[in-house]
This record gives sequence, C-alpha cells and structure tokens, in this order.
Amino acid sequence: MNDLHSTENGDELTRRQWLLILGGATLAGFSGAVPESATALFGTEGHQAARLPPGLYYPSNEHLFHALRGLGNMHAIAPGSETEYVESNSSAFRQQFLSDEELKLSTRLFEILLGKVDASALSRAVQWLDLYLYSAGGVRQAAQTLDPLHRALAVAYNGETAIRELETADPEEVVRSGLREVQQHSIERFGREFLTLDEEQQVKLIATIGAGTPDSPLRKLFEAMRTEAIRGYYTTAGGLKELDYRGNWYYAECPRCEQK
Repeated sequence: MNDLHSTENGDELTRRQWLLILGGATLAGFSGAVPESATALFGTEGHQAARLPPGLYYPSNEHLFHALRGLGNMHAIAPGSETEYVESNSSAFRQQFLSDEELKLSTRLFEILLGKVDASALSRAVQWLDLYLYSAGGVRQAAQTLDPLHRALAVAYNGETAIRELETADPEEVVRSGLREVQQHSIERFGREFLTLDEEQQVKLIATIGAGTPDSPLRKLFEAMRTEAIRGYYTTAGGLKELDYRGNWYYAECPRCEQK
C-alpha cells in the first residue's frame, strides 16, 4: 500500500498508519472498549503531532465509538423519534399496496415504458412504485399538518405549486382507478384484458392512453406511471450504470453533453 504523502521528514502520517488507526478504533467500538483505553491501545495520541496531507483528517474515535456501540440497540429506538434506523430486508419482496393482479399489470406497464431493461432493475422499480403508493397517504397527511412557519419555508424553497401538490395529490387513487380503467379500455377495444394482449396491441393501447385528454383517468395513470418508472429505474444499480453515474466524482471542469 503506497503512502499518502512523502515521509522523508518523518513527521507525516502514511496511508497505512491512518488506516491502522481507523481500523483499530473500529475494532474497539465493536468490542465495547471505552474510548480512553482504546486510544491508548492503538496509539492514536502518538500520531497527533504527525502532519496530514491536505484533505485528510484523523478519524474521530468518539464518533466511531458512539456509532458502533449503538448498532446493537437499533430496536430500542422509540417509534416516532427524529432518527430511526431502517434495516436491510433480505426476505422475498411482498407488496404493501398493490394487489397481485395490480402488481403484474404495473410490472408490464413499466416494462413497456422503460423498454428492455434488466429484469432485476425492473423488479426494483416496481417495488419502488409499491412503496411510493403505500407511503403516499402518510406524506400527504404530514404535508397537511405542517407548522405554518415550516410550510412557509417549504413554499419559499419549492414553490406553492409543489407544496399544494403534496397536500392534495392522491396517487393511490390515480393508480388504482387507472389500472381498472386500463383493463376496461382493453376489453372494450380488443375484447380481452390487457395482460392477455400481444405486445403490439399492448403498446398501441399505452400510446392511446398517453395521448388522451390531461384530465382523463387513463392519462393521469400514464403520467404517474411514467414518472415513477423513471424515478424507480434510474435509482437502481442498472439505471445508475446506464447513466454512468459515478457518485462523488471529482471533475476538473463541468462535464457537458458531447453533442451540439
């Protein structure tokens, strides 16, 4: 492992030393060692005089101990507290809002709207839709009960239209009633339910829905599904890879589109 900075002067911390300090503090946090004894054990005080390269900082033992020692108490956090932990769920997905039939129909609609995408990314995008719809009622209630000063701040930052949308929008009804309309429209036009149509018929029907009047239930469904399909897909690993998203990447100059 290469040094972070030249050590010719003998007073500069190397990458290896810095990682040893961080690793030692982490192990101490998991073992339950108190900060004072762990600091003595791993010798961080001896490095305090060492000069660090620009942009590199000593790990905070106090913060590491606090975070790591709290890992075993996740379930002890009182519901409704300002900070709550969300544990990773490795079990099979089970929808919370959509029925089984609605889930199948939504998956096919997403597949048509997004095109041929990775099956895992498609599944996760639909899972996002289900979570979004399941949470929408709580979001709407929270928006409606905002403190007036908090609402004024939100309006100043996001605009009145965006806040009013949060307070009044009912995506649950838009999607649920819209999916029923899709089935009915499919029967009226082709004599069969949507999922039994061939691909060409399905695409034609979706194109018709997208060209409908803005206030129609089918057009509202189309707009909602298109928005959440894009949002859900492009936050999956497959979607981020397609965007060539690199996270906290440093650019010497602002990147721009190569096409004029």
